[in-house]
Amino acid sequence: MAAIIESIREDLERCRTAKRPLKVFGAEAHGFKLNPVVRKSVVVKFEARHGIKLPEDYRRFITELGNGGAGPYYGVFKFREMDDCHSFQRWKENDGFVGTLSKPFPHTRAWNDVPPFPEEQDDESLYDAEMERFYEIYWNTENVNGAIPICHQGCAYRNWLIVTGPEAGHIWEDLRTDQEGLKPTQLKRKTRVTFFKWYNDWLQQAVAKLPRAKTDRTKR
Repeated sequence: MAAIIESIREDLERCRTAKRPLKVFGAEAHGFKLNPVVRKSVVVKFEARHGIKLPEDYRRFITELGNGGAGPYYGVFKFREMDDCHSFQRWKENDGFVGTLSKPFPHTRAWNDVPPFPEEQDDESLYDAEMERFYEIYWNTENVNGAIPICHQGCAYRNWLIVTGPEAGHIWEDLRTDQEGLKPTQLKRKTRVTFFKWYNDWLQQAVAKLPRAKTDRTKR
């Protein structure tokens, strides 16, 4: 894993120092820069307090590479943070969005048990009440127990890292804002993707946009 970490560090530097800004979605927000790392003692206390163990690759990313910053879409969140409109905020267990970390993530395959969406009606108060019930069911924090938000794709689409249960270590997509549910992130033919695979796939796509070095041509 040490070799992977060093490779990521080097590739980020190549992207960051490119003579021309790379046309990579979200790069204007993070500039291929990572934040200062998290102290290992902070992670240890967090794991003990919540009764979990963070996936090893993510754990080493935030303690050896950087506490979020450059990454897929608009970048990786800082540890224990998530998007908040045009800024960021600390999240807490059972805050109305994040569930209970020590409880196993409840899904092992794509989930979209969406209740009937309320239809427009003349009685606005009744419609609002039905909408509230819809969101209480569909956005119930139990649907994301055992997971932490790590990335914002834009338009309220997000990525979660599963930390507890059979899916621990895998990245999932949250598409509930368009009533498309939750599903495991897939890359090419891979049906499950770990944090490092997800991150490195994005990074290699960025590296591929770097200008190729000109080869010397021998004069004839």
